[in-house]
Amino acid sequence: MRAFLWAPMLAVMLTVGSVTTAEAGYCGLFSFRNCCCCEPVSYECCKQQCYTVNKTCKEVQYEKQEITCYKTVYDKVMEDKTIDCVRYEKETLYKDCTYTVCKPVYETKTRTCTYTVCKPVWETKTKEICYTVCKPVWETKTKDICYTVCKPVWETKTKDICYTTCKPVWETKTKDICYTVCKPVWETKTKDICYTTCKPVWETKTKEVSYTVCKPVYETKTREVCYTVCKPVHYTKTVQVNCGHYETQVTEIPGPVVKKCVQEPGCWTWDPCCCKCVYCPGETKVVEVQCPPRKCCKKVWIPEVKEKTINCVKYEREVVKKECPYTVCKMVPETRTKTCTYKVCHMVKENHVKTCTYKVCKMVPETVTKTCTYKVCHMVKENHVKTCTYKVCKMVPEQRTKTCTYKVCHMVPEQRTKTCTYKVCHMEREVKTKEVPYTVCKMVPETCTKQVPYTVCKPVHYTKTVQVCKCVPRKEAYTVTRCVPKVVCKTVPVTVCCPAPCGCKSDCGCGA
Repeated sequence: MRAFLWAPMLAVMLTVGSVTTAEAGYCGLFSFRNCCCCEPVSYECCKQQCYTVNKTCKEVQYEKQEITCYKTVYDKVMEDKTIDCVRYEKETLYKDCTYTVCKPVYETKTRTCTYTVCKPVWETKTKEICYTVCKPVWETKTKDICYTVCKPVWETKTKDICYTTCKPVWETKTKDICYTVCKPVWETKTKDICYTTCKPVWETKTKEVSYTVCKPVYETKTREVCYTVCKPVHYTKTVQVNCGHYETQVTEIPGPVVKKCVQEPGCWTWDPCCCKCVYCPGETKVVEVQCPPRKCCKKVWIPEVKEKTINCVKYEREVVKKECPYTVCKMVPETRTKTCTYKVCHMVKENHVKTCTYKVCKMVPETVTKTCTYKVCHMVKENHVKTCTYKVCKMVPEQRTKTCTYKVCHMVPEQRTKTCTYKVCHMEREVKTKEVPYTVCKMVPETCTKQVPYTVCKPVHYTKTVQVCKCVPRKEAYTVTRCVPKVVCKTVPVTVCCPAPCGCKSDCGCGA
């Protein structure tokens, strides 16, 4: 880029140098200055003449040239390397620890207690009770009811219907152009048919029916009932109660001696293989450390016997009488009347007319012009008779009688006697003796040994293979483009201006 900037400046300098050389070549005749004249020159003497002169000059040109260069490139190559490593595995060890425990020893003793028991003695008694019961007696009665029923009677009748059909008779003919075709034309006709139907007409009637209902009448009576009541009697008594309390005793147990792994601080060293700093751990030592003491709390039971007054309750039985009301039911017959509604059916005849539609076919001849073999149809009429069967319903009234059975209830009073059994309880006192066991606790000191676990870190050496990055140099070629300067000679037109020759004195040495 700098070479291209210097090119125009160099061309300007060469042009100025060529003009100076031209002036020297003409011995200073074509100078713009007054050539050491002592007198001023007139306008005619200083008039210039300009013309073009070809001059050869040198020009620097730059050519692009491609050259091949080489640079060093480092490739990363992974390489396996075996290193020594240390890992610490925890190992659990046990040591014996002795401590004293107070173990409770229980001893069972008995004492004799006397107490009074009320023993119930039951006595069975009987009592006769008279009561009245109304016993229902049912009586069956019958009653005849007359009613009319319309019974349908069907009668079958026949009727002849005459109708005509056209039977086609085909004849084959041959004709050049014209032939006749019979085209069927259907005609719709109607016919009225009379028929009779029976329509049921229902008539509502009412009838009064008498019936007997037993109405219950309740009567309240009283009777004397004996029952037993347990009455509470409160009293106090003094008993001995085994009690005590717990006291907490604190014992200090010295801490165990534990071996502990301590690692000294390491340092950083430069690894030329990995091209980086690697941390080297310090030395590992096993140091015995005393653990802090711990406090052991245990509760000790201190027995104590106290006298305590307690409230007791005993129940004494007492026979009480009371009046109990009870209800007796009597059934009283009562006659009632109700109105029953029933329906009677009458069949009423009704005449109807039905219009039937039927079709009649007529064949109309049609002339068609065509050269072909054709068939001619002759319709021959044929009479038919069809017998239709139909039914006519007639309702014939019929008298019927049915017997209805119903029951009537009569309540008949009846005297009955039943024997009731009941029990009466008498309380009898009885003195008993029983052995009551009780437990006495004694605390016996006992020495125990238990194993206390502790953990030790044990170093384990092993080797492992890791991949290390290694830089391998290699030469890589690349192309560079540069500008090479080259001097080229070329002809450049130059305009030269010089003063014209005049007839003035040449004292200054400027004239010829």
